[in-house]
Amino acid sequence: MLRINRAVTAAMAAIASLVLCSPAFADGDLKKVNHIIIVMQENHSFDNYFGVLSYAPGSPYHGGSPSCSSTDHQCVDGLRCGVVGGVFSCANANLDDDGSTVRAFKATTRCVAPDLDHDWVGSHFEINFTSPNSTLTNPLNNGFVRQNDVTEQVDNGESPTDDQTMSYYNQDDLPFYYGLAQTFAISDRQFSSLIGPTFPNRSYLMAATSFGHVTTNDSVPPLLGYKPITGTIFDKLDRYGISWADYYEDLPQDASFRPYDSAHNLPLATFFQQAGGVGTLPHVVFVDPNFGSTGTGSEDDEHPPTDIQRGQYHVSNVINAVRNGPHWTDSVIFVLFDEHGGFYDHVRPLRAPQNGTRTPDGVFPGQCEDLSLPPFSKLPGGGAECSWNFQSSTDTSVKDAETLCPALASNPTGPFPASCAAFDQLGVRVPLIAVSPFSKPAYVSHTVGDHTSMLAMIEKRFLSNSTTTLHLTRRDAFANDLEDLFDFDNSPSLNAVVGSAQPPVNDCTP
Repeated sequence: MLRINRAVTAAMAAIASLVLCSPAFADGDLKKVNHIIIVMQENHSFDNYFGVLSYAPGSPYHGGSPSCSSTDHQCVDGLRCGVVGGVFSCANANLDDDGSTVRAFKATTRCVAPDLDHDWVGSHFEINFTSPNSTLTNPLNNGFVRQNDVTEQVDNGESPTDDQTMSYYNQDDLPFYYGLAQTFAISDRQFSSLIGPTFPNRSYLMAATSFGHVTTNDSVPPLLGYKPITGTIFDKLDRYGISWADYYEDLPQDASFRPYDSAHNLPLATFFQQAGGVGTLPHVVFVDPNFGSTGTGSEDDEHPPTDIQRGQYHVSNVINAVRNGPHWTDSVIFVLFDEHGGFYDHVRPLRAPQNGTRTPDGVFPGQCEDLSLPPFSKLPGGGAECSWNFQSSTDTSVKDAETLCPALASNPTGPFPASCAAFDQLGVRVPLIAVSPFSKPAYVSHTVGDHTSMLAMIEKRFLSNSTTTLHLTRRDAFANDLEDLFDFDNSPSLNAVVGSAQPPVNDCTP
């Protein structure tokens, strides 16, 4: 059920949303794209991977002073560092729990352990440590170190490089990714879809909402999958006859929403064959990493503590299969990350573009609604696995929502408290690279996007006519579709050279 905000608040929010969503257009016709391929990895912020991109040897980019002009597309909004004799000294910092300052530093390991805090509650504390429900009105990005000191990486006497949330990688750690970023188009304003963990964020990629869910422990779905009231992108593609597939190694991510389907859930080996010209490559493609569901032996999703170079190798194989195959000339590949994984980023999460509403679909945190068992499941909190899940008796969407918002506990199914964080804010900034013959070379987009931006592009390309574009929720309806990354008239990166990555020589995965 939709709730009506006060008129003044709604008007101000609507204006802000329109400002964030000022249209950005490509050169040429999106209809030239016949394959949109989404490669989503796990758990790294923009600053963690590309914070020092502008300092890489031979980089075509420069940093902002202190920020980038909206028209300067060789400017990267990364970490602010000085370099003396090859040694970096960065200004970006967070307070430690003893009152000292921890500055961003070069990572000492590719395998961060223990894992950093990136759940719904902890992530809000990372954005505003003293007032986590004020992240929208007062985002400070000031709690990364202190929150992880409290939860995941408790201090026991430490050096300047022990608070791994403040660490960053460079071209020596991620040469393939840096090569892509310096050759094709990237965004320095791509955000995860909410301030929180994997499952809710990936839900936005597939359904443009997390329909009340805020914990990754909800990722094991009901027998027939979750059934958001507004549907999923897969439902839309099926209904209108658009070919699609989810290629996987251990688990297909679309299984959150539908039973296993041999027509659409295909092994990664099949992707390599189809990309190489054997069979037909679908119009819409999701390529999943190995999520480590059966152990870390084959995991390549880049989720700590797995060696990040495993994931780089996986993505290299995917991109080179397309680059060297017959579908390169009409494909767009998006490489991005589902959420920040607890790693620091200095850019403050923005208001979500969804026409000024507090949620994309009228469903609030911990008040999950779906079509699993209507009419009961269409009531706040009645949706599947909202107050329980298969993985934990204590970490549920209801309990997490109430932990962040104690006022909700007094009336869990009633009107959502106006003082509590909702789904009207984007998450922490993440890397995004657009690899395509249409990509503008060495180009940085400053257009605000989130995971639903890819849905917006899919919908505009395959689910629209001259008068109507089909959408799922207000989020994808108002999302930027990232077209400014591309030049469809001239295919300026048609002959761009794509390098390759190898597995880590010394794999540090525990």
